[in-house]
Amino acid sequence: MTRFCLVPALVVMASVSGLASGPGDRVATDPKSLVSAKNAAGSSPMPVAELLQTVRIGGSTWSPDGKQIGYVSNASGRLNLWVMQADGTGARQLLKSDDRQSGPVFTKDGREIVYEQDKGGDELYDLYAVPVSGGAPRNLTNTDKTSESGPQFSKDGRWLAFGSKEKVEASINIAVMEWATGKMRLLTHEKDPKAAWNVVDWSPDGRYLYAVRGVGTDDADVYRIEVKTEAAENLTAHTGKVLVFASELSPDGKTLLVTSNEKGGYSNVALLDVASKKKRWVTDTQWEAQASGFSPKGDVFTYVLNADGRTTINFVDTKTLKASDRGVPAGLNSPGAGPTAFREDGSYLFAHQDSTHAPNLYLLSSGDAVSQVTHNESPVLTASALPSSQLVTYKSFDGRMISALVWVPFNLKRDGTAPVVVMPHGGPTGQTLDSFSPRAILLVSRGYVVIAPNVRGSTGYGMEFERANHKDLGGADLKDEIAGVDFLKASGFIDAKKVGIWGGSYGGFMTLMAIGKNPDLWAAAVDEYGILDWYTMLAHEDARLQEYEKTLLGDPVADKAVYEASSPLKYIRDEKAPLLVLQGERDIRVPKEEAEQVVDILKKEGRTVDAVYYPEEGHGFIKREHQVDELTRSVGWFDKYLKGDTKTQ
Repeated sequence: MTRFCLVPALVVMASVSGLASGPGDRVATDPKSLVSAKNAAGSSPMPVAELLQTVRIGGSTWSPDGKQIGYVSNASGRLNLWVMQADGTGARQLLKSDDRQSGPVFTKDGREIVYEQDKGGDELYDLYAVPVSGGAPRNLTNTDKTSESGPQFSKDGRWLAFGSKEKVEASINIAVMEWATGKMRLLTHEKDPKAAWNVVDWSPDGRYLYAVRGVGTDDADVYRIEVKTEAAENLTAHTGKVLVFASELSPDGKTLLVTSNEKGGYSNVALLDVASKKKRWVTDTQWEAQASGFSPKGDVFTYVLNADGRTTINFVDTKTLKASDRGVPAGLNSPGAGPTAFREDGSYLFAHQDSTHAPNLYLLSSGDAVSQVTHNESPVLTASALPSSQLVTYKSFDGRMISALVWVPFNLKRDGTAPVVVMPHGGPTGQTLDSFSPRAILLVSRGYVVIAPNVRGSTGYGMEFERANHKDLGGADLKDEIAGVDFLKASGFIDAKKVGIWGGSYGGFMTLMAIGKNPDLWAAAVDEYGILDWYTMLAHEDARLQEYEKTLLGDPVADKAVYEASSPLKYIRDEKAPLLVLQGERDIRVPKEEAEQVVDILKKEGRTVDAVYYPEEGHGFIKREHQVDELTRSVGWFDKYLKGDTKTQ
């Protein structure tokens, strides 16, 4: 599904006990039950630079022999390709580049890693291959106006499949490369601008490629494509709007592990028999269940359950459908390698994090023993005491239940004096997960209460909730954010005159909408790559995002009034809060014209506004020096305008 925000919210290791059985069973939290944990030593402001020395990793993948892990790490201050031994030792940086690398996969012989890389954040990816032993990379696709991404080899290593998107087009196709010759051709020839194809898996004999064709944000099917003839067979044909995705094919090639929202708009997991096209349902939940992968023998498969922003991995017996978490610690858990997290010996690599501990990789043995593979925390973070997040639910203006994560500083008195910062998430079809959040850590360590609501329009609560803000962006969903402030007022902790807001992408849009529509509520704001005017967005954003925008707001001509009412441009001249604007110069999702308009308007109005444009950055800032500057400026902005401090810590 296309989203405005590429940078995922990060997560918390908290128990899921006491959670509702589904979104409909949530009950409102008593604001007075929100607590400030006691800590004899208290807490000192977390240094920005030290916090960012904590290493982030992603895109991990097993080597064919299971002895090495290829992955992307920012240990050098850039998102570059690394490799390490299966136990986490011997980490080596394979490539050094200012440009981000992602999506690594090993070749069949394990001698090379194929990965994707763009240029200066422009999201026009080429595919490259680099020797695992070290050496210069070679550009496999070398196209200037086409983005190739998501490489996946056939089981025999003969074919490489990947996504292919022309810069000027909205649709996404699938291409294949014959590995021996390097010859490429399109496997699909999509003409619908609303449609996108995504690679799922290969048949064991390499004859077929399984893929998903999605149309808009609410309809998708799983297809089997014959590589030789390009003939595509729909395996999940349906009537109406239904999302059906596939994650992996069983080792015997007979069963697809799929996710579908046909049960009332809620994502559930099923086993799809390829021959009969019939589903065998695995889950029946109103939380978000997402299919994952099979074990090497196919006797076990996994799915991830997202219950109100906290995720568990479930290991399921393929015959009996009996499920277990196998002792994986509660918190935010996800498969740690792709295309499958299982190793041939049955061990399982997974990622785990919580609100006070950074994400790390762990290995679950076939005997259910858990061992930590990576140790990413900086020494300062390891030695620091941090308050955990708290999951709350409150009623919004119309009675709709809204979940939020709240961070409360240690030893805080319930005397109504604390400043607060609201952190709206990106998307809007996104969700703040219960994660390790650098922004929240920096603020809470400085005495701020922080709240991150999952307002209407968020994912994770069913399709009706996800679509509840369509043609009303910045309307009822903004009121949900404000209801979160009211919840905190009732807790007795915060000062209603010291309320700030800080968001990126759709969260930046929400920030601009908030300070324009409700100018008396906010005392300071930070907007990172937020949308000001949906019409100028249409003129400058990527073609794929143009189609996404239309699914949210309707036809730009017929629904002109909706576009205008949903644009902060209509309200921004009424804002009073000092505003800091941060923007990447090469952002194709929210182009810099949006930021430039905001700054120009407010400067002409004589308002307090400052802006920074980061060179060679796209949607979200990946270079460490820019991240340090971003967070230092933002925290300093709130310290100055919410707390009256002029010294940035």
